[in-house]
Amino acid sequence: METSNINSLSQDSEIELSNRSKVSLSQCPKIACSRQAYSVLIEGWDKDKIEFLEQFKVMVLNKANRVIGVLLLGTGSVAGVTVDVKLIMFTAMKSNASGIIISHNHSSGNLTPSKQDKLLTQKVKEAGEILDLPLLDHIIVTQEGYFSFSDEGLL
Repeated sequence: METSNINSLSQDSEIELSNRSKVSLSQCPKIACSRQAYSVLIEGWDKDKIEFLEQFKVMVLNKANRVIGVLLLGTGSVAGVTVDVKLIMFTAMKSNASGIIISHNHSSGNLTPSKQDKLLTQKVKEAGEILDLPLLDHIIVTQEGYFSFSDEGLL
C-alpha cells in the first residue's frame, strides 16, 4: 500500500497538508490491533535510518480506523527526536482524523520506553482527550519488533 503524503514543509516553514492517495479509503489498511499498525509503519520506515537516527511519525485514521496517512514529523539523532504536541494535533485535525497512533524508532534496538517516551504519550493523550481526538497507541519501532503502549496498559 502506498501511504498518503499528507505533509510537506514549504520554504517559509508554513505547513501545507494535502491528501493525495492513489487508492480509495476502502482499500486503505484498517487498523484493529498494534500488529497491523506496526506492519503499516515498518513498511514505510526508511531502512537506511532505522538503526542510526530516531524518527517520529504520526498515523492518522478515519472513523472506521482506516489509515488516512502516515506523516514523518521529526528526525533527530542517535539519542532521540524532539516533537511538538501542537504539531501532532494540528496535523491530525487538518487531516480530519478521528484517531491517531504516534510512533518513533529506537535506533539502539531497545524496545523499553524511556521516561521521555512516557511523558510525551501522556501529553498527547491529554491533548487528544480535550480535542476529542483519541490517541489509540504509541508504538516504538525496531526492525525486529515493536512495543505498544496500548498493549502494555500504558494508555
